[in-house]
Amino acid sequence: MNRTTDPAPAAAGAAIAADGLTFAYGERRALDAVSFSIARGENHGFLGPNGSGKSTLFKLLSTLVPLQQGRVLMLGLDLARDAAAIRRKLGVVFQSPAVDKKLTVRENLHYGGLLLGLGGAVLRARIDAMLAAADLRDRAGDLVGELSGGLRRRVEIAKCLLGQPELVLLDEASTGLDPAARRAMWAVLRGMPGLTVVFTTHLMDEAAEADRLTLLDQGKVVAAGAPAALMREVGGQVLELEVADAAGLAGELQRELGVTARVLDTTLRIDGERVHELVPAIVKRFGPRVLRLSLAHPSLQDVFLLRTGKRFVVTEPEAAPKKGRRRKS
Repeated sequence: MNRTTDPAPAAAGAAIAADGLTFAYGERRALDAVSFSIARGENHGFLGPNGSGKSTLFKLLSTLVPLQQGRVLMLGLDLARDAAAIRRKLGVVFQSPAVDKKLTVRENLHYGGLLLGLGGAVLRARIDAMLAAADLRDRAGDLVGELSGGLRRRVEIAKCLLGQPELVLLDEASTGLDPAARRAMWAVLRGMPGLTVVFTTHLMDEAAEADRLTLLDQGKVVAAGAPAALMREVGGQVLELEVADAAGLAGELQRELGVTARVLDTTLRIDGERVHELVPAIVKRFGPRVLRLSLAHPSLQDVFLLRTGKRFVVTEPEAAPKKGRRRKS
């Protein structure tokens, strides 16, 4: 059995343990016998392109839709029977903003706390603690609508953590944020001791920072493990050649240099521990025909390609035009 697709770690004592999770919209299966286990305190990512099943999985784990097939244990509770009890232990951050732009940062946290049943001195203390944790104390009186996207996301994270959840679920929460804002968001989450964070993403650099990662494609698990371990399994190096006649050059490489290359549209890929040694010979023999040559260590893109035989392609929604007052950075 391929070790990168084994559900790991063991389910006993896990924050989430899913077995045979299947969900369909009519005839289309969004999830197909998905199994995985997430340890408590782990930062676990689900990476996949459009249509991979990430959004459906998020809806199931956040109790927005009921299970159809399979079993899921979350924090020791059965998702099918104990959804209400699970909700009390969850913090959820959606891709779409869930803060009121016409309220201040503190007011957003205050009303969010009231919805959680908090009040009085307890709520005031939690708000102060979350403002400090999210580095928002000097923005507490600012209208959320005047903040940058990164600051707004930190307000949402602070609101999510008011209820002191054991498990936080994030659905593409960093989409649209610049790298600095993304790092600031994750700094808040990683600053919470013992918190289990489960996130969906299509961003390779974000996924690479997870403790463990599950790659999804067309509703199936195609690889799972620590990102660095997954990338090591691809091989030591990846050499890519962009040419006009990829299939023809692949045959010549095999005949003349004994090299096997994978054809991907107009690109040839060669994987291996010492493929850099091929570069001089390729340039000398085929240099005029090579439009682009790149040599790199494997990435999560390469893991996805190895497991599925296709490139990781994401179609992002077109950004809506910005309106209103200028935001504060």
